[in-house]
Amino acid sequence: MTTPTSGNPPLRIDLGIHGMTCASCVARAERALKKVPGVAEVAVNLATESARVLVAPSEQIEARLKRAIRDAGYEPVAANAAVDAPSDSAWAGFGPVALGLVLSVPLMLPMLGDLLGQHWMLPAWLQFALATPVQFVLGARFYKAGWHALLARSGNMDLLVSLGTTAGWALSVWLWLQSPADEMPHLYFEASAVVITLVLLGKWLEARAKRQTTSAIRALHALRPDVAHLLGLDGEMDVPVDELLAGDRLVVRPGERFAVDGLVLEGQSQVDESMLTGEPLPVAKKEGDPITGGTLNGDGRLVITVKAVGVDTVLAHIITLVEDAQAGKAPIQRLVDQVSAVFVPVVLVLALATLLGWWFTGHAFDVALINAVTVLVIACPCALGLATPVAIMAGTGVAAQHGILIKDAQALELAHKAQVVVFDKTGTLTVGQARLTDFVVLPGQDEARWLAVAAAIQSGSSHPLARAVVAAAAERHISLPEVSQVLSTPGKGLQGTVDNQDYVIGNLAWIGSLGGQLAALDDAVARLQTAGATLAALAHRGSEGVQVLALMAFGDEPKESAAPAIASLRARGIRVMMLSGDQQVAAQAMARRVGLTPDEVISDVLPGDKAAHVSALKQGGQTVVMVGDGINDAPALAAADVGMAMANAGGGTDVAMHAAGITLMRGDLALVASALDISRRTVAKIRQNLFWAFVYNVVGIPLAAFGVLNPVMAGAAMALSSVSVMANALLLKRWRPGL
Repeated sequence: MTTPTSGNPPLRIDLGIHGMTCASCVARAERALKKVPGVAEVAVNLATESARVLVAPSEQIEARLKRAIRDAGYEPVAANAAVDAPSDSAWAGFGPVALGLVLSVPLMLPMLGDLLGQHWMLPAWLQFALATPVQFVLGARFYKAGWHALLARSGNMDLLVSLGTTAGWALSVWLWLQSPADEMPHLYFEASAVVITLVLLGKWLEARAKRQTTSAIRALHALRPDVAHLLGLDGEMDVPVDELLAGDRLVVRPGERFAVDGLVLEGQSQVDESMLTGEPLPVAKKEGDPITGGTLNGDGRLVITVKAVGVDTVLAHIITLVEDAQAGKAPIQRLVDQVSAVFVPVVLVLALATLLGWWFTGHAFDVALINAVTVLVIACPCALGLATPVAIMAGTGVAAQHGILIKDAQALELAHKAQVVVFDKTGTLTVGQARLTDFVVLPGQDEARWLAVAAAIQSGSSHPLARAVVAAAAERHISLPEVSQVLSTPGKGLQGTVDNQDYVIGNLAWIGSLGGQLAALDDAVARLQTAGATLAALAHRGSEGVQVLALMAFGDEPKESAAPAIASLRARGIRVMMLSGDQQVAAQAMARRVGLTPDEVISDVLPGDKAAHVSALKQGGQTVVMVGDGINDAPALAAADVGMAMANAGGGTDVAMHAAGITLMRGDLALVASALDISRRTVAKIRQNLFWAFVYNVVGIPLAAFGVLNPVMAGAAMALSSVSVMANALLLKRWRPGL
């Protein structure tokens, strides 16, 4: 065995676990895995039937973990076995349940006959013949799992079921054998058989519900096509997606899904990105535009170049994030784990106390034993184990379908507590691209002519302000004149010749140093500076000196969704703040446009200081959510209680998904309120599930102990408790943003 070096980072291993049935199984599997040398952290999830292990790298460590699972009485399988399990038939796995019903229903006839005034009691030998296969063939899984639990010195649902039903079956056999040949004793075969059948039915219904909770993961997996059309020297050739390499050229036909991430080389089309971003409208794509794997091509034929394949694609990262969130444990789950660890031993003690209490108070032993059996049956902790994970699976799944990626369960649980939401300005509240907002010329001058000159001189520049001028001219369909002798002065501006006339474009300080006079435009300068705009000027340079012709104002535009999103958060009683590196005048100007007041703006903030401002807000005891673009806001996102990274069109998607607990896959700021809402609803479902799971046991166990319930009713109630928890969580799948 290789001893891991202390400097090696921990290795994360995901494993599937078959055979877990309740919260006690989760605790037992975790204890078994923690005993493996080198294991630092373990999280076992009942709903996904999986384990996530952080362990020091060593020789055959995965094999050792699988052996620990098997020794604990469970079957190690592939990590995604529960997700990838076939679900073509809605009745898959119903066979044992159907057989149990066929054998158990005749045993229920006497009970039904009594309601009708009839006596349909079956002979004892026939009851025995019907109940025994149910008990020891269909119920073999409970004996196997219960035996492993005993070997591990712990308890689980299977142990309770096997003990209770075996006691009922054995009591019936004993009463039958002790009774005179001509006498028909009261037997309890129907109780044992029906309880096992109802538990099997409940487990089958749980399995169906689990397949629905993992539907979001399966839908994401289904977005990846198996074959791509590789464009080579000999034309198109179909190759498996796994064989694609970065730099390959692919043909994507109309109606096909993109196999990988890439850039458009040829063609134009509309692309449906709804499964990744939640955006319902198709997005236009042309040469040079990025393509995300898994999106659906419209009616145009495109040729793309591959930029990322396999685990490096955006879709693969999204699937990983959703799987991580569904596999993780919410902080509230720790309380459930602590309760579950002692639950089964306490139930066994209560069942023994019930048996002795009824027997010692003068009741018949068979009555005492049946009441004890009822306690064992009704107290199975299935609902406790499922309450939290199924709600998290449903909540994160439906959120992902609407463009909200929740990275971990802790972020999901904390987001609904938000008291302060802090927005970064550039790229979050604003579009993040400079635009020419004003082009002011001297009275009597031709605005279109001077805009054409300014755009022509700047057409070869990559400066954001230069691109904004060129874009403004293009929007107005202005033809650009020929330009020559263009010269750039870094940090100041450009100069060039148009129609044999020399012009300069630059910031106001440089134009002023060249002798340009802005007196005629003073009012416009004051107005635009007050609005927080960045200013530049176009001037003619001739024999008479430098004459200013036009004033250009640049600014970032607020997103259309900014003001409504801020108003929506305020309506929820949440305080909204804006962090900006801009000077106070510019920051306040943008704040007014999105509906923020001066006291809600923190300006002149360096990127490295944003985290300190977020931490200062947290020190007041407030739950702080930070919303940024995920690139230069990473420290602030990490410092907040919940970081929300907004994926943008500028290539920050991958960074965004790793920078925060929640990623918003499109730039619509309404998703911030939607993320808080799905958090609130998911936590509400968790609390509802836990409440009913606890209440069910608090009410059911005393009723069983005092003889109010019988084993059949207890078995039905136990199955119903688990199914009701699953069904309640699945209601989250109906959630829609804004509803």
